Amino acid sequence: MPVDLPALGQVSGDAPGETYLALSLTLDATVIAAMLADLCENDDKVESDAFAVSTASPELIDAWLRMMRLVDRPDEVALLAPMIEREILFRVLQGPQGDILRQIARADSRLSQVRRAIDWIRLHFVEPFRVEPLAAMAGMSVAAFYRHFRAVTAMTPIQYQKQLRLLKARRQLLFEPHDAASVAFSVGYESASQFSREYARMFGMPPVRDVSRFKMPAVPPAPGRLSRV
Repeated sequence: MPVDLPALGQVSGDAPGETYLALSLTLDATVIAAMLADLCENDDKVESDAFAVSTASPELIDAWLRMMRLVDRPDEVALLAPMIEREILFRVLQGPQGDILRQIARADSRLSQVRRAIDWIRLHFVEPFRVEPLAAMAGMSVAAFYRHFRAVTAMTPIQYQKQLRLLKARRQLLFEPHDAASVAFSVGYESASQFSREYARMFGMPPVRDVSRFKMPAVPPAPGRLSRV
């Protein structure tokens, strides 16, 4: 996933309460470009959409396992982690998503152009915006910008902004002591009712009901014992 996308996910285990391990690797365009130079690859690759899922090869999984083992060997991290990172990137370059990494390394690729606009929206998601300046920022016509933005993110710029706002709002409601109306205004909504409607459309129920599902219920006093007030 070479651009920041507002998205929801769910982890499903074989049994309730089963633990899981999540891993991620920050993609560095300069590292990828250096690898392409070492491999003497040219840039005339067919550009592909930026969001995709594919099955990892045994070689890629093996590299990840060796990276994970470094957690228990901190004295080896400085030397071995960069080498294993390059191997992971090499394995991805050889796989079905290799074209995506090549686009990241190219400053003139459509993905890199759209990412400029995405970065601006992420920093200014509270503010209203017009598409024309974003298209100019990406060096595209408005029609081309819409087409490439949707290819990269699977949504329009306005939908991207809306999802950013709603995800930020949900996080605030879950972890900060704010009411729904104040949260709505803090993420850029001018109408609390519109916020509630769009929140319910995205998460399946209005803000208060949604957040209440994740709140720990108060523990009642033990039978036969009086609670102090």
